[in-house]
Amino acid sequence: SRLVAMATVILVRHGRTTANTAGVLAGRAVGVRLDKTGREQAALMGGRLAVVPLVGVVSSPLERCRQTARFILDSQNLDHQGELPVTALEKGFTECDYGEWQGRTLAELAKEDLWSVVQSHPSAVTFPGGESMAAMQARSVAAIRRHDAAFELQHGSGAVWVAVSHGDIIKSILADALGMHLDLFQRISVGPASVSIIRYGAGRPSVIATNTDSGDLSWLRASPPAQDAPVGGGAGNL
Repeated sequence: SRLVAMATVILVRHGRTTANTAGVLAGRAVGVRLDKTGREQAALMGGRLAVVPLVGVVSSPLERCRQTARFILDSQNLDHQGELPVTALEKGFTECDYGEWQGRTLAELAKEDLWSVVQSHPSAVTFPGGESMAAMQARSVAAIRRHDAAFELQHGSGAVWVAVSHGDIIKSILADALGMHLDLFQRISVGPASVSIIRYGAGRPSVIATNTDSGDLSWLRASPPAQDAPVGGGAGNL
């Protein structure tokens, strides 16, 4: 049948952090937490998702993402216990390993020769002492697709789940879903506590939304649409 439905993944970036406001590249440093604005952003985002019955929340293991995931789960009124009330932690969603760039200010890094390559040719970038951006994309895309397939297998094609991660990670996942080369991923913006939505299908991914920080999401409770794209644009979310 061509009327094939699919699971839905909601990509959530963590809320604003103390490092964001200080203009520091936090990377995988410990102790980076949401600031007051970041907590407010995460609470607002959790409220947006409260109307969506989620089958799971999978988070980057870094603290700022775990904090953000807690707001989502609290808004879902789920029965959770323990320090990490999330469905799972996924290393594939963790921040890029920026190596020697970690902990330095963005203003200082902008003076490095590598900065312009990060902006225009990220597929060629390997951070000194760290990870390549191509490897970052490969492992995050593999992780998102693996979890998506598992949730759909377990909960059915109407399943909706959340992945909580970081800006560059979500941008690289969106670039893959949009069929964009990694060298173009800097054209995508992903703000703190923003919501982006993808449906993976047998033929291709469908990018439903990117970088939203407001708006009703109750339409996600309905059955997902057929896999084929509607010619002419269709009637939208009902």
